[in-house]
Amino acid sequence: MIFRQMFEPVSSTYSYLLASRRGGEALIIDPVLDRVERYLQLIRELGLKLIKAVDTHLHADHISGLGALRDQTHCITVMGEQSQVDVVSMRVTEGDKLQIEGLSLDVLYTPGHTDDSYSFLLPSRVFTGDTLLIRGTGRTDFQNGDPRAQYDSIFGKLLKLPDETLVFPAHDYKGDTVSTIGEERAFNPRLQVKSMDEYVDIMNNLHLPNPKMMDVAIPANMHLGLAQDEIARRGWALTPAQVIALCGRPEIALVDLRERSEREKHGFIPRSLHAPYADLQQNIAPGGVLHELASATGKRLVFYCAFGERSAMAVQAAQDAGFESACHIQGGLHDWKKAGGPIACLQ
Repeated sequence: MIFRQMFEPVSSTYSYLLASRRGGEALIIDPVLDRVERYLQLIRELGLKLIKAVDTHLHADHISGLGALRDQTHCITVMGEQSQVDVVSMRVTEGDKLQIEGLSLDVLYTPGHTDDSYSFLLPSRVFTGDTLLIRGTGRTDFQNGDPRAQYDSIFGKLLKLPDETLVFPAHDYKGDTVSTIGEERAFNPRLQVKSMDEYVDIMNNLHLPNPKMMDVAIPANMHLGLAQDEIARRGWALTPAQVIALCGRPEIALVDLRERSEREKHGFIPRSLHAPYADLQQNIAPGGVLHELASATGKRLVFYCAFGERSAMAVQAAQDAGFESACHIQGGLHDWKKAGGPIACLQ
């Protein structure tokens, strides 16, 4: 496995690049905007293809690199379903799998630092965001933080992992790079408590100043979504109501870009073709299934995804490939359901 831990010194943030092999698919956890060019350089040097960019939570101390990485690599952006950010490509929740070629991370909901905090687990290591730090824990005094929820997340989930599990946090302010679950259970001073109430008392009396970039970072990180309005201005978007009226017409081909796990969990539009976003370029190239479908039958490709971000990028790629009638469902399956569109389920 390829694993790189990268440090941003201003906010003391760790970002993590993972891939199963050189030249394969990659994901990055907690990227920082100011370091995006470095990430891209490393991705090029290793011959990787960035598939997913993930934030463990809405950060208050730096501007996320999710939007910039999406714009430059067309990767899928990922956050927890509780996040209040405007748009991401995919929202995950407890029990989901975060997958790329050769790697599958378990998704753990670990609120407390914020109400949208998640951790991501491989068999030998866990990426804890700001929930569990090395010899510390993330503060709980803003962004709907809750010390009781954090106690449950740490003692009820993270500390139940095997002692040898490596702990990789989103921040460290002392120069430490990695710990283990066993070390933190034994030596983390905030975890040497006899009750939840004792932990709550510690967290409620830290009296820390707000992060220096808080007033800038939070508003910026709330609005990282792809501007779907620009796609609409070009005439490449349909509202769910418009597509509902077109359903069943022989000249329309609905294309679901989501992963199979999303189809299983949230359903799909009846009679839509499943062609995952990760395979888009080969599918619209000559010989690809979508290229042949549109070229041989003259069908209009109508893309959709979860929230409209992947489908907006797919429309641009299809237009660039010469499919001038291609469009997408603005707002994705989320808005489709709100409009009362029909949903089918995998059996």
